Amino acid sequence: MDTTYHRPVLLDQTIEALGIRPDGIYLDGTAGGGGHSHAIASRLTTGRLISLDQDPDAIAAAGARLAGLPATLVQTNFVNMRQALDDLGIDGVDGILLDIGVSSHQLDAPERGFSYHHDAPLDMRMSQSGTTAADLVATLDEKQLADIFWRYGEEKFSRPIARAIVREREKAPIETTLQLADIISRSVPAAARRDGHPARRVFQALRIAVNGELDCLSSALDTAFDCLNVGGRLAIITFHSLEDAMVKNRFQEFRQGCTCPREFPMCVCGRTPAATLITKKPAVATDEELADNPRSRSAKLRCVEKVHDRYMD
Repeated sequence: MDTTYHRPVLLDQTIEALGIRPDGIYLDGTAGGGGHSHAIASRLTTGRLISLDQDPDAIAAAGARLAGLPATLVQTNFVNMRQALDDLGIDGVDGILLDIGVSSHQLDAPERGFSYHHDAPLDMRMSQSGTTAADLVATLDEKQLADIFWRYGEEKFSRPIARAIVREREKAPIETTLQLADIISRSVPAAARRDGHPARRVFQALRIAVNGELDCLSSALDTAFDCLNVGGRLAIITFHSLEDAMVKNRFQEFRQGCTCPREFPMCVCGRTPAATLITKKPAVATDEELADNPRSRSAKLRCVEKVHDRYMD
């Protein structure tokens, strides 16, 4: 099995935040290679883990890792967790983990087309089905491409990059990762090429767009909270500012109390917080983990505990 699947980020912090009970029911919505799932399932006795992933490669790797443990694997996107639990006859769970973003295996497998370091088909599909990054590059107009690069990659040279892509695709189809990376490199100033790889933000943006990552995360945050039993915990690991801001803001909504206007002499809405923070500040990688796994440098873990059902606006 590929060893890149064996490096779950923020593992100790995640297990501590979830507060695993041996008899609890837990859901890992992003199985990857099963690293976090293995750590959860190995702490269970009469409990059970449901582990999801949309990537068939991840399901195969996690299945081998979780053999003999009280774990059930389901191939689906975590946005479908409610349906997955219903299919298994599970009403609620005691903890949910979502480790958002691309896995080390997906980055390191050239044929998956996530990396600008290898020449491969421009793919980027986590589920290995549906629209590819090459499809977007070939069909979206200049404004649509620039909007994606700016919104999902915060790429300040989004417009000249999009313009160059449209110009180059008129000469020949853009079908590989290195084709695109070269176009990006030639579209930005020399100074920008010295500030990390110039294709990094555009590749991130395309990956997010191809997989609908932010829309899935937004929907899944509410679904996950609703799937928790009272006292259950929701832990989210993010890798860039767009994801982290969404998680932070949604957790704040879960923690929102009285919404009455300040001029009211007393509360009439009766609203109390549905959640309490477990991580006062996001947990980040230790120096030891950073030395062992540089990809953990941008990881942030946030966790809340459900104290009652959330208010539906």
